This record gives sequence, C-alpha cells and structure tokens, in this order.
Amino acid sequence: MSTHSEIKRVTTHTLQWMKNRNEKISMLTAYDFSMARIFDDAGIDVILVGDSASNVMAGHETTLPITLDQMIYHAQSVIRACQRCLVIVDLPFGSYQGNSKEALNSAIRIMKEAGAHGIKLEGGEEVCDSIKRITGAGVPVMGHLGLTPQSIYKFGTYAVRAKEEEEAETLLRNAQLLQDAGCFSLVLEKIPASLGGRVASLLNIPVIGIGAGNQVDGQVLVMHDMLGITKNFSPRFLRRYMNLYEDMKDATKKYITDVKSKDFPNEQEQY
Repeated sequence: MSTHSEIKRVTTHTLQWMKNRNEKISMLTAYDFSMARIFDDAGIDVILVGDSASNVMAGHETTLPITLDQMIYHAQSVIRACQRCLVIVDLPFGSYQGNSKEALNSAIRIMKEAGAHGIKLEGGEEVCDSIKRITGAGVPVMGHLGLTPQSIYKFGTYAVRAKEEEEAETLLRNAQLLQDAGCFSLVLEKIPASLGGRVASLLNIPVIGIGAGNQVDGQVLVMHDMLGITKNFSPRFLRRYMNLYEDMKDATKKYITDVKSKDFPNEQEQY
C-alpha cells in the first residue's frame, strides 16, 4: 500500500518515512487556489509556492523581482485549497540574505500570515546560520542547491551546474552542511544525474530533484511547464503532460467565434 492511500495529511515526517521506504515523493509548484485544489485532490505530496511565480505569474525574466508580500499572497491562496499535501513557500530574493535575523523574520511572516507548513531557501554554507535560527524557532526548512535561480546573475547562465569535480565536491559538502544545519529536505536543480544519486545516498533527509536524474528521492516541476502552459521553455528535464497553451488558445478562439456569430448564448443558455 502506498503512502498516497495511507496518509490523510502529509508532513515533513511523512516525507522522511517515504524516503526510508524508498517511495518517491511527488512535488509541483502552485500559486493560486484553483490549481492548488486540483493538485491536492489528485494526491500530490508537496506543493511548492515557488518564487517562479515571478516568471510564470508576473512575467518577469528572473525570480528576483518578486517580493515577500507577493509570496505571502500566493501562499495564502494555495493554503486555503489544501487539505492533504505539505505546502512549502520560497523565501524570495532579498528577504533572507542580509542576516539570520532578517531570514527568521521573513520565515515567521510566511508561517503566520500564510499558514504555510515550511519554507525553502537557496544556498549552501553561507545560509547555514539562517537555517539554524529558523529551525530553532520551529519552522521547517527545505534547502536548494545546484542551479539556484536567485543567483542567476552570478552564474550568468542557466546551464547544468557541478559538472566539474571541484564544484561537485563543493555541492556534496554544502548538502551535508544543510542537513547538519537542520534542513528536513533538499532540492537539487539541474545537476548531473550521477551527482544527484550521490547526494541522495549521502544524506539521510529526502532529496528532491528538478533536472537531477532519477536516483533522487522525488521530483518537482513548475506547474506551467508540466501542463504545457509555457511555450518557449524546453529543458531536457521537462516532460509536458498536456499542451494547455494550444488547447486554451483554441478554446478562446472558439468562444470569440461563437460570441461574434451570435451563437453564444443560445436559447438554452438564457433566462
């Protein structure tokens, strides 16, 4: 019997239990009530209210512009929809890098104002003090290594990270440091599959990948990519399960045609 049918409410403890049982963890992003309700009803294990909202909801080129207030708004909408899944919220750029006190205050705002179940932040050794302070206040923290989009201007590219041994060893060391600092889970983005497997084997906590191969403990995708709402984004790691961009465009065209031809509303659709 899978966790899906056994668990009425997914917690951080559930994810650890799933890793120990070698049951893969499913995770998607969501940013609004309606989509979160669908994902929760379908049985998703984790919803990430990602700072990718900056891209897919607001149209920015990077994740950097989105604010803490905006993240809280999206998180509030998602939390209202979820009865079963664990909801984790990204700390946005600029809300935690200054110092550990600022990081704690940002995390507390998300937990109190949105009712989130935990937060996620990017970085390795440089954020460990913040992680310790946040977890010390009772807030679960998910780490994020590999391609960290908030640092895109430092990297200068969205290319695969840690292909060279030196960077791979740094990532392995940072993964251990994040676990030691108190992270309950870790996201690995866009790294070689073999390295993803090494991290998942090294750590006791669940490791969730996005472009990190199939040897990790679970997978996450951005909902707009998975559903085919985005059109011009096709990394190797992405599997589109629908083509909603074209389907929704076709439906809109049909609606326009029916309105202009006076076919809608018909006699049965009027009072």
